Formats: sequence, structure tokens, C-alpha cells
Amino acid sequence: MCAFLDALFFLYVYLNLLTSSFFLSECSSPFSFCNLRRRFYLNGIHKPGDVVLGGLFEVHYTSLFPELTFTSEPNQLSCQGFDPPGFRHAMTMAFAVDEINRNSNMLPNVTLGYSLYDNCATLVIGFSAALSMATGREEHFLLQENCSGTPPVVGIVGDSFSTFSIATSDVIGLFKLPIVSYFATCSCLSDRQRFPSFFRTIPSDAFQVRAMIHILKHFGWTWTGLLVSDDDYGLHVARSFQSDLTHFGGGCLAYTEILPWGDNPAELRRIVEVIKKSTAHVVIVFAHQIHMIQIMEEVVRQNVTGLQWIASEAWTSATVLQTPRLMPYLGGTLGIAIRRGEIPGLRDFLLQIHFLLNSCQVTKFWEHTFQCKFAPPPAGWVEAGGALCTGQEDLENVETEFMDISNLRPEYNVYKAVYALAYALHDMLQCEPGRGPFSGHSCGNLQRLEPWQLMHYLEKVNFTTSFGDQVSFDENGDALPIYDIMNWLWLPDGKTKVQSVGVVKRSASKGEELTLDEDKIYWNFEPKQPPRSVCSESCPPGTRIARRKGQPVCCFDCVPCSEGMFSNETEDFWSSPQRDHCVPKKTEFLSYHEPLGICLTTASLLGTFICAVVLGIFIYHRNTPMVRANNSELSFLILLSLKLCFLCSLLFIGRPQLWTCQLRHAAFGISFVLCVSCILVKTMVVLAVFKASKPGGGATLKWFGAVQQRGTVLALTLIQAAICTVWIVSASPAPHKNTQYHNDKIVYECVVGSTVGFAVLLGYIGLLATLSFLLAFLARNLPDNFNEAKLITFSMLIFCAVWVAFVPAYINSPGKYADAVEVFAILASSFGLLVSLFGPKCYIILLRPERNTKKAIMGRGNTKT
Repeated sequence: MCAFLDALFFLYVYLNLLTSSFFLSECSSPFSFCNLRRRFYLNGIHKPGDVVLGGLFEVHYTSLFPELTFTSEPNQLSCQGFDPPGFRHAMTMAFAVDEINRNSNMLPNVTLGYSLYDNCATLVIGFSAALSMATGREEHFLLQENCSGTPPVVGIVGDSFSTFSIATSDVIGLFKLPIVSYFATCSCLSDRQRFPSFFRTIPSDAFQVRAMIHILKHFGWTWTGLLVSDDDYGLHVARSFQSDLTHFGGGCLAYTEILPWGDNPAELRRIVEVIKKSTAHVVIVFAHQIHMIQIMEEVVRQNVTGLQWIASEAWTSATVLQTPRLMPYLGGTLGIAIRRGEIPGLRDFLLQIHFLLNSCQVTKFWEHTFQCKFAPPPAGWVEAGGALCTGQEDLENVETEFMDISNLRPEYNVYKAVYALAYALHDMLQCEPGRGPFSGHSCGNLQRLEPWQLMHYLEKVNFTTSFGDQVSFDENGDALPIYDIMNWLWLPDGKTKVQSVGVVKRSASKGEELTLDEDKIYWNFEPKQPPRSVCSESCPPGTRIARRKGQPVCCFDCVPCSEGMFSNETEDFWSSPQRDHCVPKKTEFLSYHEPLGICLTTASLLGTFICAVVLGIFIYHRNTPMVRANNSELSFLILLSLKLCFLCSLLFIGRPQLWTCQLRHAAFGISFVLCVSCILVKTMVVLAVFKASKPGGGATLKWFGAVQQRGTVLALTLIQAAICTVWIVSASPAPHKNTQYHNDKIVYECVVGSTVGFAVLLGYIGLLATLSFLLAFLARNLPDNFNEAKLITFSMLIFCAVWVAFVPAYINSPGKYADAVEVFAILASSFGLLVSLFGPKCYIILLRPERNTKKAIMGRGNTKT
């Protein structure tokens, strides 16, 4: 279809180029006037103004188009089948222009005019009218004109058909002339690359599709049928509906059928057979009124009842379908309708239309409405009893669809389109010279107005109608979408009422939302409840879904569940032994209430208590040589750090939480570095004292004073603190529910976040411990009766052995046992350091006080004693 249209466009442009060659052949000199050899005679209503807006409307619904020739005699169009609603759309634009001209705050000192054309529901006519508005219809023009001045029209309101709008915008877009459609919904028109100047006040089909899906989700209809028309409107909808239904709705299409154009009984009969045999009880129709008339004739013939019809905006308000013959089938229909609005003063304006009787279109409307003819009447009209029109007939006393303004929907979009152009023009004329948005900060003006300048302001327009609706355009030229949800009510007296039961809209703040008043909805079923439309019912407890091969995902069988099966949405649960309901999974972590947790907690508290006792002993005997030897301050600091090591093991017990996961490794790492760095400094002091005792070595001690010792310990500890900070900030440890170890259990654990961070923390501790061990090993045989280096060597040997064994044990321990291994390593190494470093000293202080003398420690006393 699109390829055919493209070919038609290029053919048309080519013919116009040929016509241009005739223009030039008629010019006698480069400065003469060129005359049009041919022009289209289009039905239109015109009003002059400083600025003119164009409009394209379906005032007639068929036409007889003459053969395209280049003869000097012009051919006259023949449009037939007067359409009162289409004429009301055109008059709504005239009213909006008139209302703007009467508003002193809107476009002051500027008068708007209009040129409204009838497209006769024919592509070539609508396309020709659009070109005429874009290029002008003057009889002659000067060849050397500089083309300056206001263009024929600065913007066009229309067209009503998507296909017509595609054709028009493909060419008019080259002129950058703004087109604001009030009825073209094809989502393809949102392509800004192809249609840079197209805007619309009606939502695109993309939103209409999502609005339908919102309704389906609301009522749980996951199995539906889709009927679409064989044109751009229907085929684009079919593609987007199938993809969006899977993506947003989680439903499936039972079938997708394309409704043919024209009379095709065999195809219609086949489509209704498909509907009849399908298990889907909901049928969505994106098609035109004529398609629904044809398909419903076949539905009535085959007596297909029990269906819930969902109507697109194209036929939601079609009164031709709301008949006693069709309502047994179409009663309860839910439909998407263009937003209804109120336009105060429109009725009074329509009653004054006789002032425009000099227009051909108004004359035709008058003759159609009052069934009369203006003089001179056609031959035989009076003889056959036909009445002559006087122009004084009263519209209020005649029943006509034209005056029905109770349900203004397309008209409201026309009204908004005119105001959007007017607001854009108003904003452009308010521009201050030197502060404009164009080249050199210039502004647009009426004397040299370019359509692309108006388009710039139209993209930024934002206003609120008197009905309270916000109007603005997104980056694709689409307005903020809003639809009314309509319901076809079949009254007891046989009459039909189409009532609004909700709204679906998108707002800048809340996104897309559906509001439905279910109490007002009429359902054409017994009982008066919404129908069920699913391919397969939900599986009962104790069974699971088994997909049917080659069928949509909505169609499945229910088979007994495997042992312990659970759904992805309830992974914290496990099936009961009967497999008919879910029970919470058992949780597992290193708890204070289990024997392993109790033992580790007791050991941790015992170690803390022993550290406190030893610290008390050392404080009490702080003036004895055993305590004062080799910097008693470092000994106190080692005891304090060991106390912290014992306590930090408690962070590994209990349900993991974010703060415990973050703190446990940081506290453990910093505590052990503080302890090992003190031991390292002690070892270095031992070596320094021995070296100072030799001739010429006295200068060494100045580098190992109390201040230097404290500074070294602080610096080494701050490095570990920095490592922990970077680790927590970049990839923080966090609690995790692990279901990989056991299907029926949830293992709570702390994931380290960054394995590199954990490895660096352990590696730094190992580096300091190894260095302390090596230095202490070198100093183990120094001539001292109580050489502390021996104790340090033994303690570091135990420490390194514990942590070397820890790594493989930790890696191979699952769940809570990994935490238990780490706690055991902390306790074992802490007890090893405590016993190795302070056990012999406490033994001498408490049980052998005679050895707690300076002479005994220095080796000058009785060695046996």
C-alpha cells in the first residue's frame, strides 16, 4: 500500500514539474508575468487575514475526479455525498479563528484568516489542496520575484485520514510547513525523520494500543482476537499490538484477521467462522465504520453471540451500528473514544452560518439540510415538487446532525489544533529583537515569515484549554494522549446509550494510568459480569504449567508438581509435603542458639575475659621489670587489640545484616593489624637494643624512641583502615539469601562484595605477620635470660599456621560453616598470640616473683634460680 502511495506521489510531482515547463514556455521575457496553464478547482471556504491558516476536512465522502490533462480548459471536480459531521469539523475551525480574533489578549493587532478545503475523502484531492495551500493559487506571478513575504498559509489543520496525512506530510514536510492533524492516528506518523513538520492533537495508535492493553489487563483478558482494516491504520496497529501485548500485557492473540475493503462475502464468512470456533471471548477491532457494518452483517447471519467487542476510536461512536438489530450482539461494547470537550459558543456560531451562503460548501450544506435548491434550480426541480431555498430557513427548527454538539470529540481536537497554531504564532510575535532563537538572535515577523520559524515555536507550545486539558507536543509531534472509555448500553425500551465509564491518559508526572467506574459498565452477559477470556485456566495447587508445543504461551496444561517445586515469585517458600500450598523455607545461618554458635560465642567471651584479667595483672604490676621490659605501652596496646579481636568474632554470629557484613571484616582486619604491628615494632626494638649494646651502635636507638614506635603502629594501622574504606565504598559486603546449597533452605550469608578487597586485607595482615616472624627468628638467640623474641617467634609461627590453614578451609566450607571457620581462625590465632606472648610473663609475675627482677631478666642473677 505504502509503495503504491509513494509511486503516486512521485507521479503527481512529476506531472506538476511538466506543468511548470508549460509555465516557462508562455513567458515572453525574463521579466514578464507567467500564467498558470492549469489549476485545480477545489471546494473551499475562505476568509482573508494578516495570517492565513489552512484546513483539510471531509465535507463530502466521495468524488468524481476528472482526467488529468494539460488542456487550456480547466476541469471541474465533482464531490458527492454531503457529510454533516465533516462540515461541522470545518466550521469548528472557522469558529476557533473567529474566537481568537475577538480575544484582545491573543495576537493583538493581527487578524487570522482561513482557507478551508474539502478533501472529498479522496487522496488526490486532499493532496492537491495541500499543495495549493503551500504554494499559492495566484493566476500569475513575476518570474524574478524574490519570494519574500508571508506564505499563502502558515500552517494546516488536517488531514483526517492517516493515509492522506502520510501523503501530504511526505511532500509538505519539504517546505517545513506545520501540519496539525486532528484525526490521523497512525503511529508511523511519529517518525520525525520522515515527517519533520507533522503534529497532531489526537493520540497515536501506539498509545491507543497500550490503552487497549490496560483494559485487557484490568479485566484479566489474556486470550483475545484481533481484527484490523487492510490499510496503514490497521496494519500498523496489528504489528504494534502483537509486540506490545507480549511486552506490557502478558497476553496472547488467538487470531489476527485483516478485514477486506469492498464486497467480499467469502472472506467475511471465513473470518466469522474463525471467530466462532475460537475459545477467545473478547474481540478487538481496529477498523473503520464500513468494515464493522460488513462484518456484523455476517455475525448476525451466523448468529455468533457471547462475544465482548472492544472498539477502536474509529467506530466507537458510530451510530449506524447502534440499531435494535445489532445491539443483541454489540451491547456492552467497550471502546476507546477521542477525548470529549466543551466548546462554549460553538452552537451560536453554527446558527449564524447563513452569513456564509456565498460559499459553495455552505450552499451545498443548506441545500442538503433543507432539501431545497437555490435559484436557478436544476431542470425539472420545481415541476417535480422541489422547494427553492431562500436562505432564511431556521436551523433551530430542523433536526440535523450538524447541530448536534452534545458529543464534541473530533471538533475538540480541531479546536485545540487551531489554538496550538495561534499560540505558536503569538509566542513568535512576542519575541524581542536581539533575543530571538534564530540566526544572530533574530526574530520572526509577519513581513518575512518562514513556516519553519512557526514550527520552532509550535514544538514548544504549552497551554491549557478552557475544558482543563493541557496541550503540548513531545519530540515526535504527538500531544499528551488522553482517551475516554465508552460503553454501549442497551436500554430496556430498546434504545441505545453510549456512556463514558472511564479515562486512560498519560501525564508528565504519573505516566500512563487507567481509571474505570465498573459500577456503570453494562455487560451483555448473564450474570451481568465481565466474561472470562483465557486460553487455559490457572493451575490448581499441586500442579504446574506445562507449555503446549507450537501454541502461544497463554495455552498450557497443568501437570503434578515435582517434589518441592516453587514459583519464582515466592522463592522464600517451599512446597508442603502434599504439594498443594507453600510453606516458608527453613533459614540457616550461624546462630547464637545452636551448639556451634554457643561454643564459639563462649570461646570469644572467654578470650575477652582472659585479656581483661591479663591486662589487670599487668596494670597492677606495671612497675615490675617484667612488665616494663621492652615498652610496656606496646604490651598494653597488644592486649587491647587482642580483646577487640575476640569481640569482633561475635559479628560473624547471628543473622547477617548490612551493618554487620560491612563491620565484621573491617573490625577483624584493623584489630589484627593493630596487634601484629605492635608485635613487629616490639621485635624491631629488641634488635635495635641488641645492636646498640655493641660498640658504636648507640645511635641506632634514636630511631626507636617511644614517639617513633607509636607513629609506626599508627601508620601501619591506618593503611589497613584505608584498605577497608576503599573496599566498603567500592564493593561493599552485603547480606545475601543463598538458595544454591539447598533447595528447601535459605542460607543467609555475607558476600564479600569484592574478592580482591578481601584478599588485600588478608594479604596485608599476612605480610606484617611474616615480617614479624622473620625478624623475631633472627633475634631468637640473642644473649638474654628472658629473650622476648623467642616468644614472638613462636606466636607468629602459630598465627601464620592458623591463617594458612584457614584459606582452603574457608573456600570449601558452605554457608554458615564458612563463618564458623573464620571465627575459629580468629579465636585460634588470638588465643595463640595471647598464650605465647603473655603466658610466660604471667607465670613469672604470679608464680615466680623471684625472677621478676632486673638482674634475672638481664641474666646477671642466679641462672638456676
